[in-house]
Amino acid sequence: MNKLETLKLALDGRKEEIFGYQINIDNFTRAIEKINTEYSGNPEIIEFRDKLIDMLDSHKTEQLKAIIIHDVIAEQINEMEAV
Repeated sequence: MNKLETLKLALDGRKEEIFGYQINIDNFTRAIEKINTEYSGNPEIIEFRDKLIDMLDSHKTEQLKAIIIHDVIAEQINEMEAV
């Protein structure tokens, strides 16, 4: 396997990683909204919501890191294919 093939595989992996983070971001956001509207009087669930908020922030940061690496890999592929 050469560098270009390796980079293309890595790019596919990053796409999957970004998509996985997005699924979690969407789920956490919906769960937080649901808790705020339906369970605001339940202290245990509010504690869970607060953990979800922390996880949401973390996943957004990790997704952005994955996007940055994705973009760097894509740039390398474009440079190699342009030659």
